[in-house]
Amino acid sequence: MGEHTFKSFMIDKFGSSNFLNHSTICLQTAVSGYALTIGGYGGADLENAKYIIMAGANRAEAIVTPDTMDIFKRTRGRGARLIVVDPRYTNSAMHADRHIPIKPGTDLAFVLALTYVAMKTEIYNKTFVENNFNEFERYKEHVLGNKYTPEWAEKITGIPASTICKIAHEFMAAAPQAIYYQGRRTTWAKNDFQLRRAMALFTAMGGGIDIKGGIVFGKKLPLGDHEINAPLYANAQPRIDKDEAAVIGATGSWVGWRNLVTDGKPEYPIRGMFVYKQNPMLAVPDSARTRRMFEKMDLVVVIDTMPSDTAMMADVILPECSYLEREDPVKSFPGVEPAIALRQKVIDPMYDTKPVIEIMRGLGKKLSNPLWEITKKYDEDVQMELEDVENEKEYFKEGGFDLAEPYLHSQQEINKHMVVDEYGEDAWLFLRKNGVYYPDIESYFKKRSNNEYTYYPEHKRYYSVLKREGEVDDQGTVDEFCDSCDDCVNPEDISPQKRKFKTPSKKIECYLGTMAKKGVDPMPTWKQDEYVEVPYGKFKFITGRHAQFTQTATANNIMLLDIMRENYVWINDQEAQRLGISMGDMVEIKSSVGKVHIKAYPTPKIIPRTIFYIHGFGVKSDGQTFAHRNGASDNEIIEPKIEPVFGSAIMHDTLVTVKKV
Repeated sequence: MGEHTFKSFMIDKFGSSNFLNHSTICLQTAVSGYALTIGGYGGADLENAKYIIMAGANRAEAIVTPDTMDIFKRTRGRGARLIVVDPRYTNSAMHADRHIPIKPGTDLAFVLALTYVAMKTEIYNKTFVENNFNEFERYKEHVLGNKYTPEWAEKITGIPASTICKIAHEFMAAAPQAIYYQGRRTTWAKNDFQLRRAMALFTAMGGGIDIKGGIVFGKKLPLGDHEINAPLYANAQPRIDKDEAAVIGATGSWVGWRNLVTDGKPEYPIRGMFVYKQNPMLAVPDSARTRRMFEKMDLVVVIDTMPSDTAMMADVILPECSYLEREDPVKSFPGVEPAIALRQKVIDPMYDTKPVIEIMRGLGKKLSNPLWEITKKYDEDVQMELEDVENEKEYFKEGGFDLAEPYLHSQQEINKHMVVDEYGEDAWLFLRKNGVYYPDIESYFKKRSNNEYTYYPEHKRYYSVLKREGEVDDQGTVDEFCDSCDDCVNPEDISPQKRKFKTPSKKIECYLGTMAKKGVDPMPTWKQDEYVEVPYGKFKFITGRHAQFTQTATANNIMLLDIMRENYVWINDQEAQRLGISMGDMVEIKSSVGKVHIKAYPTPKIIPRTIFYIHGFGVKSDGQTFAHRNGASDNEIIEPKIEPVFGSAIMHDTLVTVKKV
């Protein structure tokens, strides 16, 4: 939650254009694909969905949350049908109604074939499509014309054509309460943006958008502003990675940016780096190259709670206190049942650690005057304006050049202002006492049993929030519309209604003309040359995370290590036998950029020519005494490839060799 504080300092106050966060090694293509297609990423209403296709997501192990429990309580004939599509037979697959193995990197072909079946047999929701799709006939002609048939997809994915037909028919029969789950994973292959678009369009063809049991946008409760008075730097340079992909946003392309630095090709030299809430040495593909990036810097400053592998590359470490020793920024969580949450400290910071807001305050005080002198020396606009200014100190303050100014108040004072401005003093006191607040919480919240609670009455939940044509005028509000809804309304009855989506056409976008101008396919398209084939004797490496570990941040937690001491590499048991590999044998996995040693787990629960091990291990920092050299890091062997639309790191296209050592 403190990332906003760090980001506001580095971008708004300090003026760096080269800000990088985790988005391009996380959900960038998924979020953007859905946003450009249906107007938002949305959330999957797993509690009420009747049919879910969950591809490549392993919620039973990776995201153990209340809504995860909601879906697994209802599978196997108890109200919902779950289809897990994954190269591995995971715990999620074990609790699903059906597991469908798939070759990594072929998901787009699978979704296009599902779409083909729905279009060819006309089992999609025609009324919803007619009312809410833009350029649907063009997309239909594209899919049918390219003959994305189940038989075509079978040769690519390994999924039988009959299975694809069956899944398509079952999905549309359950729609609109049917979801092709958006996922919480990173970019898998070069075509990942097109995959996410195809997934969104397939769900939408069933009418499962902005509806109970489908993809829901929900509501976000507003908070008061904490304004940042940002100075204007006349000679600020653009991002060095601005041309690394078709669309480079404010958070950049991690791999593209790093590669420019290591290859010595940036438009101007990058000499220093501040790192916060990231561990690039273990989180960014090609760890050896990341090390070379840090070694090229004149100054590396790391803010961390742990002596991570990245902290060990730092010239200066600014130790942050843990979440138990600080108050975090108040957070508004959107959804069907929106709420405001506050995480407060339990004890005062120990040793010489500080919360990030105090670190930014201290940096601001130290840097403001030296940076101001540099600004006066080189910024011609400031020089001209100072000629007509009588009081330089007032100009300095009013112009936002005091870098510490936004961070002078404590986080608690800022949080109070943001809550009280919107909801009043009583809401603030309730939030501090209970940790969670939303309007009417005292009347809405009910305890049903020792393990079950009602947070919002059914008719007050924000399942459908988009304005419907003819039902909400320009003065109407979402709240007023939702209050008028009968909680017994059948989603199938209201799903086809015409909505106003948050897209340029106010409809679901099949064809993206703006992307075509950037050289990106305007409609989901399979390109065989983008698919990485696996030659005999090699394997395609895939990775994932486990709920017991928060990426690499908890790698040194001894209690979690008691549950899982190290990671093992999954390898198909028949291939392991051919290679003379048995359970627990040490094996070497080698790619074009690195190699690791890790213990083997031969199993029939993974398809041939594919290996897997989880992220979060392989720590090399001897400062983390419990985690040191447990298992292997995935990013030591993942090749530094990026997809062409947003510059996101491709995580599942690396070919490796495996041998017993």
